[in-house]
Amino acid sequence: MAAAKTLPDVPGYLAGIADDTRRADCEALIFELKKVTKCEPRVWPGSMIGFGDMHYRYASGHEGDTFFLGFASRKDVITLYLNAGLCDSEAEVAALGDVRHGKGCVYIKRLADIHLPALRKLLKSSLKRNKALSVPN
Repeated sequence: MAAAKTLPDVPGYLAGIADDTRRADCEALIFELKKVTKCEPRVWPGSMIGFGDMHYRYASGHEGDTFFLGFASRKDVITLYLNAGLCDSEAEVAALGDVRHGKGCVYIKRLADIHLPALRKLLKSSLKRNKALSVPN
């Protein structure tokens, strides 16, 4: 049987980011996300930093656990995981500035490219939506 893969701690995760600007952006995101969620960050499988604990259940019966909000430093971008309802936030996403987005994620090249007050507003509204969707285990 294979041993379980050990996840790094948050300082170890940050230390593994070679680019100084990207590391500083991730540190700034940790500060913002801690302030909004009032949760401590932790490393989740898939090399993501997540804040809080959310249990979800789809109408199909599929269920699982994730975080309320999180991010990951990927090869070319920082992926901001906002989870459910991002398609309902088109105006908030547009207010960020130079970003791409999917159904539940925003892709940021550099934090300097986006409007931070708009980011804070989007984080707060996404957290509110995710808390409303969270169900007991």
